[in-house]
Amino acid sequence: MAKGIDPLISDIYRAEWGRLVARIIRLTGDFDLAEEATQQAFEAAVSRWRERGIPEHPRGWLTQTARHIALDKIRRGKVLRAKVERLDAEDTAAPGEALEIPDDRLRLIFTCCHPALALEAQVALTLRTLLGLETDEIARAFLVQPTTMAQRLVRAKRKITDAGIPYVVPETGQMPERLHAVLTVIYVVFTEGYAATRGESLLRTDLSSEAIRLARLILELLDPAPPEAKGLLALMLLHDSRRAARLDAAGDVVLLEDQDRRLWDQRAIAEALPLVAGAVGPFGLQAAIAAEHARAEKAGDTNWPAIVALYDRLRQVAPSPVVELNRAVAVAMVEGPGAGLEIIETLEELEGYHLLHSARAELLRRLGDSAGAKRSYARALELVGNDSERRFLERRLAELS
Repeated sequence: MAKGIDPLISDIYRAEWGRLVARIIRLTGDFDLAEEATQQAFEAAVSRWRERGIPEHPRGWLTQTARHIALDKIRRGKVLRAKVERLDAEDTAAPGEALEIPDDRLRLIFTCCHPALALEAQVALTLRTLLGLETDEIARAFLVQPTTMAQRLVRAKRKITDAGIPYVVPETGQMPERLHAVLTVIYVVFTEGYAATRGESLLRTDLSSEAIRLARLILELLDPAPPEAKGLLALMLLHDSRRAARLDAAGDVVLLEDQDRRLWDQRAIAEALPLVAGAVGPFGLQAAIAAEHARAEKAGDTNWPAIVALYDRLRQVAPSPVVELNRAVAVAMVEGPGAGLEIIETLEELEGYHLLHSARAELLRRLGDSAGAKRSYARALELVGNDSERRFLERRLAELS
């Protein structure tokens, strides 16, 4: 086996999974078949590429393999001849034919976000099927247990089958009713790239970059672009602008207040700030909060009262325990750690969320309660999945000891 081939295969898997599933769904109209054929294609690739090396065009190899697997399954299942003919036919658009959504992945995201399903089901099914996120990664986005999310995914697929929900690309007039779910999908993908659920590194740049690419496509597609689509792109650009400063040379977490702001991507910030104007929706308000950090040349210049005011507006537009947790941190910067801690202690829904306990620990540390801070850091360590975050928490705990 060639040295280092397995990490290369993993990179290809992350980059190509969603694109390949989307392609096979577009050809067959069958979600389960597409997932199964894609999974088997990657299994075949691992076996073959370890022996013979990665081909010059791995995407083409995977596509052809998945197509053949899907075709064999259709034929063996004796399904309608129309499906076979459709899979055998050339799957590119006819010369001169214009597609309303000129991107396979974005087209299928709009297709999956069907209003007949609950919003959470739309988002979860799209994340799992098209974008290759694992069940525990999706579960974290919704603050539920992986087993709970797995059951919801099964129920969503069953509803598609039982209700005969047609999965076809929506017409332009149908896109607005699906837009919120589509934007939510894109943001969850970005969030997983910004702070990975598990693994050695905190960052998964492949996911965050893909989310930004999709958001830019939406702005090109919808003219005039809805404010929330602008807000989402601004939010992701502002967060991503800090990427180079978020980890030190050892790959360990650097808190926002300690980051070298000279490393922040000023081009991304300059692109984002004009998109924040007039923010009123959830993504726009979060972008406005991120913009306040971007405008501060150093941590001490941050306009924390303005951030608290924006969180107050956000909690009215889109109330959630995570919004309250982030607001608590901002309140602590304005009114002191005790005020922030009072808010945190009301958030029982987040007891299984490691960031609640790390935030509590930080505020307790600032109040001089070392014993309480140790207990909260220890609890956060029990819940955290990412190695980079784990090392940060261990270091904080060791400093108290």
